[in-house]
Amino acid sequence: MQITETAAIVTGAASGLGEATARHLVAQGAQVTLLDRDAARGTAIAGEIGASFAQTDVTDAASVEEAVSLAIKRMGRITAAINCAGIADAAKTVGRDGPHPLPLFTRTIDINLVGTFNVARLAAEAMQGNTADETGARGVIINTASIAAFDGQKGQTAYAASKGGVVGLCLPMARDLASSGIRVMTIAPGIFMTPMLAGLGEEVQAQLAADVPCPPRLGDPAEFAALAAFIIGAGYLNGEVIRIDGALRMR
Repeated sequence: MQITETAAIVTGAASGLGEATARHLVAQGAQVTLLDRDAARGTAIAGEIGASFAQTDVTDAASVEEAVSLAIKRMGRITAAINCAGIADAAKTVGRDGPHPLPLFTRTIDINLVGTFNVARLAAEAMQGNTADETGARGVIINTASIAAFDGQKGQTAYAASKGGVVGLCLPMARDLASSGIRVMTIAPGIFMTPMLAGLGEEVQAQLAADVPCPPRLGDPAEFAALAAFIIGAGYLNGEVIRIDGALRMR
């Protein structure tokens, strides 16, 4: 699949990894529709880079259905879906204030895991209507997990569980969609310079970066975006999780 022939939807595209991915794909010649809850920023970014925007709640079926329909109307089809929407709230199983708040756990699972599946299932349905290329390919879905799926730290029960679920989706979803010519891949990023980390201050950022073996720094969202674009073009990649973390193993 050539980037210049790609029509992609990107969730969480108003900031962080999703924004970087949308910008990179457009710069490489793809058509992109940004999906995000933040209408003001999403619309502004879409206008700046020459893309479309659809205000979307990934946990709501009707919202995603409407966004997919809008994307098809504006781009003609969907050949790639990159799921970057997510949250990273933290709480211990039992902390100073008592047990982990159940609504917080549920919200994290709903957005990170259920939201990812919701977008993937509807994007896959749309991709099934594409005309297959000479290799039989109709599209690719790229989900975002985290190294916390494998190395979850204390306070990350909800986040690690949600991202572990995203990892678990990858292979069976790839097998489900193989006959339709739709690939499924997952990226598991390490510690990246996203708006959330940017607000922690330089001292905290330096401490986090010091734990990364090589290169000893935080990840650049542009590197995530470049990997997503590579996956789109690498047609034999399917059903696999790729870590992008500088060899970091969290303790």
